[in-house]
Amino acid sequence: MADWIVLSLGGGIVNPEGTPDSEYIKKLAKLLRDSKYNFGIVVGGGRTARIYAQAARELGANEFEADEIAIISTRQNASFVAAALRGDACPIVFSDFDGAREAATKYKVVVMGGTIPGISTDTDAALLAEALHAEKLINMSNVDAIYDSNPKNNPNAKKFTKLFYTDLISLASRGDSRKAGENFVFDLLACKIIARSSIEAHFVNGRSLEDVKKAIDGKAHPGTVIKD
Repeated sequence: MADWIVLSLGGGIVNPEGTPDSEYIKKLAKLLRDSKYNFGIVVGGGRTARIYAQAARELGANEFEADEIAIISTRQNASFVAAALRGDACPIVFSDFDGAREAATKYKVVVMGGTIPGISTDTDAALLAEALHAEKLINMSNVDAIYDSNPKNNPNAKKFTKLFYTDLISLASRGDSRKAGENFVFDLLACKIIARSSIEAHFVNGRSLEDVKKAIDGKAHPGTVIKD
């Protein structure tokens, strides 16, 4: 049986500025189909989820309700990804790990959106990696690596090419509001989950499928690698 790799696929990669990127998803689907690995994919909500969550707050929704609304966006994006992998991916977008794990016995790819309020899709990806005994987790976002501060706001932000789990947890601990759409590039709970199971993690620019392929194949890439 082929080894499993879990992708935490940012919603901003799938659906930049509210427009689904069909051409990108076609290319990603081909990359995954051609790989010797099996894949678990957890898709985020991106900008659309953040917009709806904030609009819900303005209407008086609490954080639980804002999360529920954001989760709908993640599942919409996940359905879009699953459609591109028709034939290789289970057509069901899962919201539970038991279902995903069962489908993993029959399909090359299983796709999930968000699961429950208070849990980010990064955390869902970390849990799926545990459930599937994944070889590694690859975080695909609009950020090309992990930095000591937000590189969009700080041109002097320090980029890390390798970190230990304790380093990652320390960076994530600086700001973890648990609000929908508001977290470090990988939220604190997700960091603790990959640390407890020693799951190797790679952080790459999700728009660069060349870098994604390098991370999949275990080759050097310009992002960040997390392991002991």
